[in-house]
Amino acid sequence: MRVVVLGAGLIGVASAWYLSEDGHEVTVVDRQSGAAMETSFANGGQISACHAEPWANPATPWKALRWLGREDSPLLWRWRADAAQWAWGLRFLRECTAGRTHENIAAILRIALYSRALLKELRPRLGLEYDQLERGILHFYTDLAEFERAIPQAALMREHGCERVVKTAAECLAIEPALAHSTVPIVGGTFTADDESGDAHKFTLALARHAAMRGVAFRFGETVSELLPEGDHVTGVCLANGETLTADAYVVALGSYSPLLLKPLGVRIPVYPAKGYSATFELTADDAAPSVSLIDDGHKLVFSRLGQRLRVAGTAEFTGYDTSINAARCLALVNRVQTVFPGLRDKQPEFWAGLRPATPGNVPLIGRTRFANLYLNTGHGTLGWTMACGAGKLLAQQVSGYG
Repeated sequence: MRVVVLGAGLIGVASAWYLSEDGHEVTVVDRQSGAAMETSFANGGQISACHAEPWANPATPWKALRWLGREDSPLLWRWRADAAQWAWGLRFLRECTAGRTHENIAAILRIALYSRALLKELRPRLGLEYDQLERGILHFYTDLAEFERAIPQAALMREHGCERVVKTAAECLAIEPALAHSTVPIVGGTFTADDESGDAHKFTLALARHAAMRGVAFRFGETVSELLPEGDHVTGVCLANGETLTADAYVVALGSYSPLLLKPLGVRIPVYPAKGYSATFELTADDAAPSVSLIDDGHKLVFSRLGQRLRVAGTAEFTGYDTSINAARCLALVNRVQTVFPGLRDKQPEFWAGLRPATPGNVPLIGRTRFANLYLNTGHGTLGWTMACGAGKLLAQQVSGYG
């Protein structure tokens, strides 16, 4: 079949790759000048099945109340006259029960573990290089209550096949010696040895090159204006230049912008942008920086070593489609880095912000819409890199009719 994939981020390129492997003729359309230039450009760099607990969990509403009015809070909700934001927020609260959280963790882990396995197979087969490290991911805690809450969560994840193992403070320091310099004591942690890290932007560029060699056509610098429906099918994609692309199937992988394209068709999806921030520090050989990928649960931050760079990323700011960079939130990233790794105090990082496509329960939307030939691959939230290969393969299976 002829398939048009809308979006050339991690998810769109992975979808195109697996569709091409299934023998389809694939065209990818993106408004940017190349692949992975928006949300996939400078994310946290983790393939983290261990990070499967969604933002929507029983502890979040109480934390959010404590964070109200704090410009540097891990979760910042800017109230807007936006019906989609309010509707999403209400659904988010409904997902915060213990039962829904457990169901969502199970669903997220199924995709994340499948995706991680596919990545481990794909990387050597294609010879992909993207500053990858296979040293596991360590959740570390500087607050005893947060650590104690993590212990049953780790047990739940082990039940679903993710080997997230509880570690003492001393064991955490043995896994990542750079944490010994922290100005706040490490009280404990959990470690997932099979998780990984790597540069999502470099990965996407490399996979796009391989896809192009397989015959996938990339149309960069092209903005999609609308989808053309007819009955229960989509008949074409209109571009801003007046051109109409036609295919047998269409895949919407536009991240946070997916709902805007789908709304005129009457397809409403619970995806809303959650702006995340990152700071990238250039390192020297003498810097006491981590070499194991880390998650600081208490501050909702991740740390990933990408070659001679340290990428620190996280937080969620719900402020619509505003991509501007908030100085206070950037300063919060730097302050935490300087607290945990004081040897990096004099470093001046490069800041970035991107809109992560979040569903209320963090479970992505993968599959057919009410239109027989229109498919979704969006809503991966903070786990787009973690789920990319799995989501792309699952989408391709559905389009090909065997998923």
